[in-house]
Amino acid sequence: MSLENPKEILLARRNALLAIMQASTEGSRPVELDQARVGRLSRMDALQNQAMAQETERRRKNELLRIEAALERVDSGEFGYCVNCGEEISERRLALDPSTPLCMDCAIGG
Repeated sequence: MSLENPKEILLARRNALLAIMQASTEGSRPVELDQARVGRLSRMDALQNQAMAQETERRRKNELLRIEAALERVDSGEFGYCVNCGEEISERRLALDPSTPLCMDCAIGG
């Protein structure tokens, strides 16, 4: 695989995600239950915002796991090859997402 510096790209993305996650802990705080302080609609908005923040956090954690797995593939010399079929992953696909573990055929179920 000839993607230039995949490890640097993956490490930079991991560091960026970690920084975003550290800065965005505000949205996942518990929602205030005091109905007198916060109106019912405002509380519903807060609950919805909390759910969206939690889902975003879940997705970021999943991406971090994918990045860590890709870094392991870089270190083992298996980066750029599909973990399912062993075929080479296209450079275009890796340029879009260097953490992708599957070639296009396996990703679409082929």
